[in-house]
Amino acid sequence: MSRPGTTRRRTARLLAGLIGVAAAAAASTAIMPLDQVKPGMKGKGRSVFTGTAVEEFEVEILGILRNTNPKRDIIIARLSGHPALTGGGIISGMSGSPVYIDGKIIGAVAYGFAFSKEPIAGITPIGEMLAIPGPAAGPPAPTKAPSLPLASRMSAEDLLAGPGVRLGPAAAGAAGWMPLKVPLILGGFGPAQAERLRSQWEPLGFLPQLGGGQAPDKLLAADMTLREGEAVALQLVTGDLDVSAVGTVTYVDGDSVLAFGHPLYNLGGAGYGMAKARVITIIPALDTPTKVAAAGGLVGSFVQDRTAGARGLLGRPPKLVPVNINLLGGAPGEPALREFKLNIVTDKLLTPLLLNMCLSSLLGAEQRALSDLTLELQGDIFLQDGKSVHLEEMASAGMGAAVTDISGLVTAVTYYLTNNEWAEVGIHRIDLNIRAAEGLRTARLERVWLDKYEAAPGETILIRVFYRGYRGETKVEEIPFQTPRLPAGSEFRLIVGDAASMAQVESGMYRAQGLTPRSLPQLLRLLGALRKSHRIYFKVLTGKPGLFLRGEEMPNLPPGMKAMFTSPRSAASAPTELSLSTLTEYQIPIPFVFSGSASVPVRIRK
Repeated sequence: MSRPGTTRRRTARLLAGLIGVAAAAAASTAIMPLDQVKPGMKGKGRSVFTGTAVEEFEVEILGILRNTNPKRDIIIARLSGHPALTGGGIISGMSGSPVYIDGKIIGAVAYGFAFSKEPIAGITPIGEMLAIPGPAAGPPAPTKAPSLPLASRMSAEDLLAGPGVRLGPAAAGAAGWMPLKVPLILGGFGPAQAERLRSQWEPLGFLPQLGGGQAPDKLLAADMTLREGEAVALQLVTGDLDVSAVGTVTYVDGDSVLAFGHPLYNLGGAGYGMAKARVITIIPALDTPTKVAAAGGLVGSFVQDRTAGARGLLGRPPKLVPVNINLLGGAPGEPALREFKLNIVTDKLLTPLLLNMCLSSLLGAEQRALSDLTLELQGDIFLQDGKSVHLEEMASAGMGAAVTDISGLVTAVTYYLTNNEWAEVGIHRIDLNIRAAEGLRTARLERVWLDKYEAAPGETILIRVFYRGYRGETKVEEIPFQTPRLPAGSEFRLIVGDAASMAQVESGMYRAQGLTPRSLPQLLRLLGALRKSHRIYFKVLTGKPGLFLRGEEMPNLPPGMKAMFTSPRSAASAPTELSLSTLTEYQIPIPFVFSGSASVPVRIRK
């Protein structure tokens, strides 16, 4: 039960927030249309240059560039009147700074030139920003994602190089004019990880910088309002790691907020976190002076990310995916268990991209990550409809390859879930348990021995698999196997191998580089059954005809059924005829990352 004093304080805080929103609604700024803006006019701009105080600077209109993009214009202006604007170009982090003439807002500072000797800015007209739509009425309809064969690993580079992917702000359309680069705060990542991420994010229009975010237990701001000219953070990751893009509030009308003046990720409808921000200082630079900032308390969410800027709503919670990462088995002197709790924005591309970024950074923060390292993953991705995908894998390698392997698996599964073409899949929660151990735990197949190479149908054959560990010790696995009931004198082939070898065998059989799912249930089944590196797989093939149709093998089909599936009238897609069929497949777990393969023929005794 809450104490009376606590209840009174909460009530007063709520009333203060409501009064602030009501006051903002009553005092929305007058607007000056673009056709009234003329060269030679002078006005004022607002931005934060240190701390949270909004300061003014001088603006002189130089002209208007028409149709820089289809039906879009840019107002060109010279900025002055503040010490921070005397060092050269426009400051990164000023994106969205409102500009006024005679007390009426004309737009937001959004564009500039690299290596400019004067602070000449491109201003996005306020009319274009006001045209940014509000939030979508409901969840977006599923869109057809590229129909790609399943890959069991995906890196950040794979995601950013995907077909049609164009993250970040595009050029304004007039030579030289580019959207201002946006400071991207990386809280909790460390210098080495931040430097590695720089190469990924700088080409997208961002300036990654080490920073800090709001503590996990203080996500809500005491003041749930924003003012024009205040620094604002667009939050992508919160919790024990923080990823936030920093800009400036342009216009506030009631609970609606416009900011940035150019796209951030240009993804349309969004659910990013919207938080207050504090400017620590400004770093002078020859190419782009930059605000160093930190994200503060959450005040709402950005619901649209468009060409003319971002629209947010005060008091609206962002769409976030909770991610719990437990790292177990630290090196001597480190805690045995380290827990990390994150919240990652919900988006088809950003969710897997940011998950890869965070997981790689947490695992890569280990000082031993570049030495020989073995990682064991047990995880679950829980969906909103109660279904889930279980993840299990082992990676053992040096030079960071184990980290890349584990993070790549989680990234790939998340990407296929969020980009499936059949239904909108909401991720409820992601739990990842990762155990780290020093050294390599790898093994290579030496030979496969059978106690008989000719057997009667139903007779038991003893299989022995000999494999050698990294340091030379030999291991043996014994597996009893029942001979399939095939005609006397026929032959079957026993394939023993690792996950990659089995995929190669199937690629040759199916004449396909992977499996393209045909439905969401099949996708969930395939993702849950991805082959694992610490397994020895056994596959029994026989020379009976079959079909490979729409992602699945149909072995040993009777002639009549085969004719039905291959008929042009019934086949939705052309099947692949198989000369070999899979009779059975099974696996055994071992405590090593296994490699190697062997093919053993066995004859059915007459």
